[in-house]
Amino acid sequence: MRIALINENSQASKNAQIEAALKKVVTPMGHQVDNYGMYGQAGEPSLTYVQNGILAAILLNSGAADYVVTGCGTGEGAMLALNSFPGVLCGHVVDPSDGFMFAQINDGNAVSMPFAKGYGWGAELNLEYTFEKLFGFGSGNGYPADRVVPEQRNKKILDAVRAHTLKDLITCLKGIDQELVRGAVAGERFAQLFFANAKDEAIVAYVKELLA
Repeated sequence: MRIALINENSQASKNAQIEAALKKVVTPMGHQVDNYGMYGQAGEPSLTYVQNGILAAILLNSGAADYVVTGCGTGEGAMLALNSFPGVLCGHVVDPSDGFMFAQINDGNAVSMPFAKGYGWGAELNLEYTFEKLFGFGSGNGYPADRVVPEQRNKKILDAVRAHTLKDLITCLKGIDQELVRGAVAGERFAQLFFANAKDEAIVAYVKELLA
């Protein structure tokens, strides 16, 4: 699985710590981590939590990433932004039990975490333990055991509802201020990572036109 890490501007200084914790946990599992920033470097293009949603949607819908780990100060804004787009099912994950239950019950493809609220002593341990529970036990298996069947049924119902209530991604993106979208893909390593891994030709063509 290819996991994309995205940080917004207010928490960019924590990018290296989050990346280290994520790689420490998931690399031995055989997963790849692509760090899309922000990296906390002076002068780099700024990402708001709204642009986190745009970038995550482009990565997931194009196949450039299979999963997105992102967040903001509380994790709430980024979660709302990501869930505004088709093809993205993002949970708000604070601790290891959140990570485990979101993976098993909701079976999404993105998480938003609080990187300011409650982020103090032992923060790196919470990250590591949460990533272990999020990625280390499969997904969609249900929890607890007596709730597996209705939970898996409800997930299929939710997917069907979202398929009818959300437009296709390119239509969504073209309806947004194009400067806002362009800013979401302006990161230093975006082109290098995205074009090497994206699989959806229509989204790739749109992004190329956007960056031209």
